Amino acid sequence: MANKKPKSSKAQNKSKTTKPKTATKTVEKPVSEAPKTNTVEKKEVVTSTKKSCFAGFFSKKYEEKESILTIFKNHKFYGALLGELIGTMFITLLLFALSLMGIASVATYSFAIIAIYIAIYAFSGACLNPIVTVGMMATRRISVIRGVMYIIAEIVGAWLGWLIFNSFHLAGGDGAYDITKMAEIGEGKFWIIALVELFGAFVIAFFYARAVKYKRSVFTFAATVAGGMALAVVIGYVISAAFLGLSNNFIFNPATALMLQIFPASGDDFGQIIGGICQALSAYAILPMIGGIIGFYLSDFTAKLSAEE
Repeated sequence: MANKKPKSSKAQNKSKTTKPKTATKTVEKPVSEAPKTNTVEKKEVVTSTKKSCFAGFFSKKYEEKESILTIFKNHKFYGALLGELIGTMFITLLLFALSLMGIASVATYSFAIIAIYIAIYAFSGACLNPIVTVGMMATRRISVIRGVMYIIAEIVGAWLGWLIFNSFHLAGGDGAYDITKMAEIGEGKFWIIALVELFGAFVIAFFYARAVKYKRSVFTFAATVAGGMALAVVIGYVISAAFLGLSNNFIFNPATALMLQIFPASGDDFGQIIGGICQALSAYAILPMIGGIIGFYLSDFTAKLSAEE
């Protein structure tokens, strides 16, 4: 018989050739944490620096580019000068009329002031008074060159107002009222007259500085200015007439005062005349302008303290 080859089962062959399966477990390696250190994290300390309420108190409030080299190239500047000239001419005519009509016409005076300021405001901001113009310069609301040119325009406007008023006075002949002259500064009266002028100028300047805050409403601006001017006139009249026995001793406008013959016409010698001129300029021009500066700065100081926007 032929030898039969032993049958090799497929299972045996598979068992020889195939490796036993081993169950592999995936072990997650623990994430190594950063070693703790004793260092403490520094936190950023944000220090909020609170600005002082007086920050920018003396900063410029006008256009930076405005200077003596550029201002005369702008045609709007000449319109502003003309506006100051015309407005001061109207103010001077009104003050001359008020000096003839008396204090009883202060209501009419107030309405006329409102109308003048509304009409002129768009041209130049309507300073119309060296008291206000100097205060605007001192608080840097306008440049020095603009302020000086405004004052020149105001003096010329006051002169034109006097010229018109005096022309009609001369045309009236002997039957016309005499134009009011400012009271002469006698011995012992200088400081009384000067302090009345200074206080009235302070009132006008303070109200004007407050009115600038309401410039979005021209009527509110003009009404505030007119109210301040009327208040100054009433206080000046009461103090002068009731307490001091004086009349025609205040005007609260240096440009107009120059037209009311404040300078002495005669004197014993040249030195006395010069002394009289210096006294008149001090009482009716220099001290009132100082009062205007005080009024503007006090308004700004109060606004800063109250944190007014």
